[in-house]
Amino acid sequence: MLSAELLKVLVCPETHLELSLADHAVLGRLNQAIAAGRLTNKAGQPVKQQLDAALIRTDGMVAYAVVDEIPMMLVDEGIPLDQPALKS
Repeated sequence: MLSAELLKVLVCPETHLELSLADHAVLGRLNQAIAAGRLTNKAGQPVKQQLDAALIRTDGMVAYAVVDEIPMMLVDEGIPLDQPALKS
């Protein structure tokens, strides 16, 4: 998992807001939408890989996948969290 030191310095590449690890409930919703093929990133591309972890922007609007303990910190790779597929 990501170290506390790394989490302290990581910020959203778009807004520079702080990030925190997604909880299990958010990860569950993301992975359900991915499994259903209904989740896209900011570039409009489908998110296909299940997530073991994600970083959530403090405003709760965007998630960034963590793949093999490496945060995917590109603006276009961000996953908007206001997608219909994520509504409970």
